[in-house]
Amino acid sequence: MARSREKLKAAQRTEFGSRSARRLRGEKLVPGIVYAGGEDARHFQAVERDVRTVLGAGQALFDLEVEGSKAVPVVLKESQYHPVKDVLQHIDLQEVKLDEAIQADVAIELEGTESAPGAKEGGVLEHVTREITVEALPTEIPERLVADVSEMQINDTVTLSAIAAPEGVTFVAEDLDEITIATLSPPRVEEEPEPEVEEEAELVGEEGEAPAAEEGGEEAEGGDSGDSGGE
Repeated sequence: MARSREKLKAAQRTEFGSRSARRLRGEKLVPGIVYAGGEDARHFQAVERDVRTVLGAGQALFDLEVEGSKAVPVVLKESQYHPVKDVLQHIDLQEVKLDEAIQADVAIELEGTESAPGAKEGGVLEHVTREITVEALPTEIPERLVADVSEMQINDTVTLSAIAAPEGVTFVAEDLDEITIATLSPPRVEEEPEPEVEEEAELVGEEGEAPAAEEGGEEAEGGDSGDSGGE
C-alpha cells in the first residue's frame, strides 16, 4: 500500500449547465463535484489528463486541491464516460476523514491464469466477479485484491472466501462462499453439422426424375394427338 497519495489539482467551477459542460470538455477539462458529508457540495473542473493519471494510479484514496482551498482526502464516488468515445465526462468525489472507516469498491485480479492445469487442458477460465466492496479506514483500502487461480482444475470454482482480507479490511458480503470470483469450465465442443448436403442431393435427384417422366407422358399424348390429326 502506497504511503504517499496522489494529488489532483483543480479549479473552482462557476458556470453550470449542459452548454458549459460541453465547452469544458472541448477544452479537455472535466467537470466534477465533491461531497463532504452534511456540508454543501463543491463544484470544480480539472484537466482530463490529470484526472486520468490520478485514477489510473489505482489508489482508492487521493487528495483533491481546489484552487483557493487546502487539499482534502477524497475517494472516487462515480465516474461517467461517453457511451461511444473514450472521453471522461464527469466525476463525483467524496471527502473522507482519515480516522473513520468507509466503504469502497476494490478491483479483483486473477493470478496464475496461464498456470492453471484445467486451462492447459483446454478448459475455459472465466473471471466472474471483478470487484468487491470493502470497509476500512481510507488509508487502509487496498489498491487491488488478488485471487490465485494457478491450481484450478476443470469444473473448479474460486469464491471470495479464498481471498484473505488484508489487515484492517472487511469484505462487505453476507456469505463469502456465495460470491464466485472465477470458474473453470470444460472445453467447449462444437457440434458437427447434420449431413444436410447429402439429403438435399437426394431430394434434387428425385425432383430431377419427375420432370423427365412428365415430359415422356406429354410426348406420348402429343403422338396420339398427331395420329388423330392424321385421321
